[in-house]
Amino acid sequence: MVNAEEDEPLDLSHLHPAAQPVARLPAAERVQLIRADRWIGYPKAVQAVERLETLLGWPPKQRMPDLLLVGPTNNGKSMIIERFRRQHPPTSEPDREQIPVVCVQMPSEPSPLRFYTAILAALGAPLRPRPRVVELEHLALSLLREVGARMLVVDELHNVLAGRGDSRREFLNLLRFLGNELRIPLVGVGTREAYLAVRSDDQLENRFEPFVLPLWEADDQARSLLASFAAAFPLRRPSVIDTEDMARYLLARSEGTIGELAHLLTTAAVAAVESGLEEINHRTLTMADYLGPTERRRVFERELL
Repeated sequence: MVNAEEDEPLDLSHLHPAAQPVARLPAAERVQLIRADRWIGYPKAVQAVERLETLLGWPPKQRMPDLLLVGPTNNGKSMIIERFRRQHPPTSEPDREQIPVVCVQMPSEPSPLRFYTAILAALGAPLRPRPRVVELEHLALSLLREVGARMLVVDELHNVLAGRGDSRREFLNLLRFLGNELRIPLVGVGTREAYLAVRSDDQLENRFEPFVLPLWEADDQARSLLASFAAAFPLRRPSVIDTEDMARYLLARSEGTIGELAHLLTTAAVAAVESGLEEINHRTLTMADYLGPTERRRVFERELL
């Protein structure tokens, strides 16, 4: 590993103030911090969090508004939900725990039994062997009320389509029942298939407002996003990656999702630290240990032959 000269004065004005002291740390520590998750508050993500905040404060009524956060795989949906959940963490009161935002994942094979089990697991409730669905339903509803749940987030909602026709309708009815019974907003998170699942039920379609996170294009918003990444990575030299040409190159290589883009830039930033170049440029992007989704599939398919 090659390090920049430790004794020379560092001009870190190109970095966000929070990243400047990190950039003075030894290389090994910076690599660990570079690889950690980071929140980049680009406009669409901020709008999504604000919409969730509005729903959380909605007064209870018979027909609560719901939200459907839709986008391609690895395009920032889960990061938005995690950001919002951390802004409203569980709190402990003298006699019970309060969990304002309850997050569960749709089972890969959806059924009421598995879904209620997922809710109870998220609430930390012990389960009896071989419980009946009616028992799980009663317990889940009771505990959601007891912990003061004000929002239920269902990730991987597109898994509803994995069920057969009857079970799919049964599950969509279950979602509608939960919304009516608890009088709290439901937030579905998933790919385009999640929207197709909700659209198959007229009542749910009218309740769930779609909020779409599209693939990124090489426009001003993408360049602003790249500038935010450059300012967040604790590198000791400026990374000029917010140009039009660089935006086109990076988005083509990462195939337009923010998750892949973050992965590519993270590996390039690690290469920048370990090589001593201390900036993301074409050289460190070439050195980056990264393959895009299509390249990874091709490599995997070749290895299967």
